[in-house]
Amino acid sequence: MLTTYEQLIERVEHHLQVIYKDVDIGTSIIALCNQLLETMRINQPDSVLTPKRHHNNWDQTNVMLITYGDSIEKAGEKPLHTLHDFLNTYCKDTISSVHILPFFPYSSDDGFSVIDYSSINESLGDWKDIESITDDFRLMSDIVINHCSSRSAWFNNFIKGEGVGSDFFYTASLSDDLSQVVRPRTSDLLRPTVTPWGEKHVWCTFSHDQVDFDFRNTEVLNTFVSIIRQYLDAGIRVFRLDAIAFLWKEIGTSCINLPQTHEVVRLLRTLIEHTVDDAVIITETNIPNRQNLSYFGNANEAHGIYNFSLPPLLINTLITGSSQHLKSWMCSMPPAQNGTFFFNFIASHDGIGLRPAEGLLNDEELNTLTNTMKNFGGLISWRKSEGGEQRAYEINIALYDALQGTTKGPDKWGLERFVGAHAIMFGMEGIPGLYIHSLVGTGNDYEKVQNTSHNRSINRHKWDYQALTEQLDSKYSQHHKVYKRISHLLSIRKKHGAFHPNATQFTLQLNDELFGFWRQSLDRRQSIFCIYNVTDQPQTLCLSDLNLIGTDSWIDLISERSITFEDQELTLSPYQSLWISNIDD
Repeated sequence: MLTTYEQLIERVEHHLQVIYKDVDIGTSIIALCNQLLETMRINQPDSVLTPKRHHNNWDQTNVMLITYGDSIEKAGEKPLHTLHDFLNTYCKDTISSVHILPFFPYSSDDGFSVIDYSSINESLGDWKDIESITDDFRLMSDIVINHCSSRSAWFNNFIKGEGVGSDFFYTASLSDDLSQVVRPRTSDLLRPTVTPWGEKHVWCTFSHDQVDFDFRNTEVLNTFVSIIRQYLDAGIRVFRLDAIAFLWKEIGTSCINLPQTHEVVRLLRTLIEHTVDDAVIITETNIPNRQNLSYFGNANEAHGIYNFSLPPLLINTLITGSSQHLKSWMCSMPPAQNGTFFFNFIASHDGIGLRPAEGLLNDEELNTLTNTMKNFGGLISWRKSEGGEQRAYEINIALYDALQGTTKGPDKWGLERFVGAHAIMFGMEGIPGLYIHSLVGTGNDYEKVQNTSHNRSINRHKWDYQALTEQLDSKYSQHHKVYKRISHLLSIRKKHGAFHPNATQFTLQLNDELFGFWRQSLDRRQSIFCIYNVTDQPQTLCLSDLNLIGTDSWIDLISERSITFEDQELTLSPYQSLWISNIDD
């Protein structure tokens, strides 16, 4: 029987054989395997951990706050220190984890054009600040693995034709057939760049400041393994693989979701889970739903995947007053195997992606959604379709403003609709990711859009810490009301096992004006019926539709109201949420 170390070697060699089967890497697979294990510092039998298959390193207490390192600023203080203070003051009872968006030196795209992966952006703080946060919160860091900044030392060396990085970047020829390449941008794919060997055309999936790596070069892979090892040493335990779907390129293909890309994710998981026992990978793949699900593999690829279809479907539900599409999608979603989870979110630093809604909403429904968001101050980002046509790729809008009304226009139910959206997300199977601007109810930032000329800036407001705390501490402010209501829901969620990310979930077949699902704890002791009015009118729920067990006592956890069988019907006010449980802890 093979030892754990021998099994590790066997698995890594298999990954590498799949990735590089058609590539001359200039060395043996065995030598490359040894190099990666040495870089990861698991090259001795006593340094290798035995991974637990189908083990959940999370429970219902896990909630992740998504934020930039400088989303909150205080004069005379490094933003990472200010953020840590905010987390400890306002989030310690409800938030377990924090995703700090790229905190490295960068040249564009608010951090996603990384200049140096091993340094902290000096304007934010230093590694001590990061390590201090990891002492109190589980930290997710981006691995911007598809591309780096054109101002990086590596790309400068590519231009000079010497030094580390001189062979790190993917190039193509103007005569190559690139007609099938799928991209989320309308800029030219290839960037002309003068080198000592003449003009090269560098692949740029996103922008000409974001130059794509060539993972056919094994040194690129080894470099990122080294980066991951450094982050593990700093206490980082969650790795977000940014834009991972575009990693591997092959001329004549779509260059998205290629088999080699999936195998690189499996390889990184193998290396990480043999190094520490609680680290996880989340893949960021803003693509159609079925393609997104493929990044689970067979519970051997990503631990978590972004539930990208949720934001457009949930917002569509709340502005139309019909749960039809959300319900159909929920019924079609496979449960995450133990050892994997859905990462649920409805707002983030990016906009509302529309590609994950393709095939779920038709063109007319997508147009209604985008037009409604434009009426609420939203902006639209575009991409080129496979046929060369421009299609809406993303809606850029703060979630609070996105939910200020319906297709009929703004109304008085904005706060209730906004809180109801989060109640749906918090109840669902998976781990919720809560954007900091949703926690505090931030609206559209038009001034920042004007200053940056970037649509996504509309949802990337920077708060002055004193101004924010004054708003959060004033019971009359919108921000206080949002913060209190969201925090209350999270405090309930963390107490109940039926909200475990892997607890059983079944979609309830209610009328389209109501949306509901049933959760059952892993030990089967607790059931929670999550029921939501998704309209601007009162709706009636027949308790007989829920099949509540008559010998149990039932309570709505949100209102703390007892549910008796004398109440044959319940009336839900506009956008009201019910969490009907047989256990009140």
